[in-house]
Amino acid sequence: MALPELGQEEKHLVVRGFFMNLGRLLGEFTQLPKLNRNNISNVVVYDGFENYASSVQRGKGTLFLTAHFGAWELCPFAHAVYGYPLKFVVRPIDNPLIDRLVNHYRTFSGNEIIAKKNSLRDILEALKKNQGVGILIDQNTTPDAGIFADYFNIPACTTPSLAAIALRTDATVVPGVLIWDEKLRKHRLHFEPPVELVRTGRTQIDIAKNTLRFNQILEGLVRQYPDQWLWGHRRWKTRPPEEKDLYSDLYS
Repeated sequence: MALPELGQEEKHLVVRGFFMNLGRLLGEFTQLPKLNRNNISNVVVYDGFENYASSVQRGKGTLFLTAHFGAWELCPFAHAVYGYPLKFVVRPIDNPLIDRLVNHYRTFSGNEIIAKKNSLRDILEALKKNQGVGILIDQNTTPDAGIFADYFNIPACTTPSLAAIALRTDATVVPGVLIWDEKLRKHRLHFEPPVELVRTGRTQIDIAKNTLRFNQILEGLVRQYPDQWLWGHRRWKTRPPEEKDLYSDLYS
């Protein structure tokens, strides 16, 4: 659905790369407590750090536009090891024992967790202190919690929270993902230039336009590195009322 222009062999390589990336993520997650300021550069190097630094200098807080891309658990962990802890929004894992273990690893380098439910107050407080907050917007959401914005030319139910908070607070939106670089045999913590927000003065229109822009930025990164995104997630599960289920034919 997303990349119909690819041939069968190219699609096979993307799928294989997706599973390789997932395995790499899971393996490296177990090693997070071993990382420190002395050895982090052996695993992760910065790419576009100046884009993050300019946001800090601006002083209105940083909203990281990010996704389940590359080694997404290592991404904020490494940033904190380098000396820049942040807060990020997560949904609790259903199994409380696993949730406790995972959050212990996530916060080992100084990061803080913000539970997705009732998260707005904590986000606003962090931004007021010029801190960074990571929000992953690449997963399907329900119609009552999302709006439809194209992603790979297909309407995708997307959380509008990042756009709404950015417009409300004037925080800087910085796209950031961790990219596995096969040549370097390291991850690149990649920050893109801050996003210039659409501001027409009409709140709902501005939220919709900026959410679409955010999806387009993530799509551009996925198109560059298609094997590093979480294709196993049913991103287009929720459909507009007039559309049928896009996955029924694939699994019938």
